[in-house]
Amino acid sequence: MSGSVASNPIKVMGLDFKHPVGLAAGLDKDAKAIRGLFQMGFSHIEVGTLTPRPQPGNDKPRLYRLRKDQALINRMGFNNEGSIAASKRLVNRDKSWGVVGGNIGRNKLTANENAVEDYLLSMNHLRAVVDYFTINISSPNTPGLRDLQHEKALKRLLQKIYEENKVSDDPKPLAVKISPDLSKNEIQSISKLAVDCGFNGIIGTNTTTGRIGISINDRAIEKIGNGGLSGRPLSRHSTDVVSWIKEAVEDSTAVIGVGGVFTEQDVLDKRNAGADLVQVYTGFVYNGPSMIHDIQGAWKK
Repeated sequence: MSGSVASNPIKVMGLDFKHPVGLAAGLDKDAKAIRGLFQMGFSHIEVGTLTPRPQPGNDKPRLYRLRKDQALINRMGFNNEGSIAASKRLVNRDKSWGVVGGNIGRNKLTANENAVEDYLLSMNHLRAVVDYFTINISSPNTPGLRDLQHEKALKRLLQKIYEENKVSDDPKPLAVKISPDLSKNEIQSISKLAVDCGFNGIIGTNTTTGRIGISINDRAIEKIGNGGLSGRPLSRHSTDVVSWIKEAVEDSTAVIGVGGVFTEQDVLDKRNAGADLVQVYTGFVYNGPSMIHDIQGAWKK
């Protein structure tokens, strides 16, 4: 099977990608649609976020379109059928389709001090059927999850994951996905820590709890309530975060840019800031499959 996108191969995290544009986690949470998504032309797909035990996520409504701003606000809350169920779907995928990443998180009811066990369980469930793992510590929709970004907790988490992965029968490249709602110093400290802990990639960024750059009024924002903002309003800041990460890690690990990617220029901006790959989500929701062909060629310019 092959998509309609021209080949522009690139090696990142030791893996071969047909071109640099992939689908960010959050759309195919349960690995139910990877074949069709690859047919649309993505070089890689992150499934999840997956947790070791199934959970329903937050109450509905939990996803809002801000059409005028080409943005989304979501508070899904890691709704998924669990990493075992996803592994059973992925076992029959054809690896020639493209690269699959397993984006994993902790269950809502798991305390942060026990979070590492959730990550390791999902890694064990998925190890044979994904090509790399992304450790999600930055969703704003699981209470307390972002506290794992604090240096002491993060070091313990990343070290344990790295050690267990290294001694497994099938070690996988490891990436960590970070929040845009941190200072430059915090982002660079996390990035350096991830490198020190042996991680192969850093994904910048997750959604933001901020509401800067959107046109709806305060009353409408209040009505929507909590959730992570994605799309065009995040584009410039996420590109800045990519440049901060690159400045901190140089060429010691891969950098994956996510946030507000809609056009060729957005791809170029991420690449010029230091991204090795880009991922899309909200742009795909608004622009549809044709955008994949439209933007992946930017890497050659």
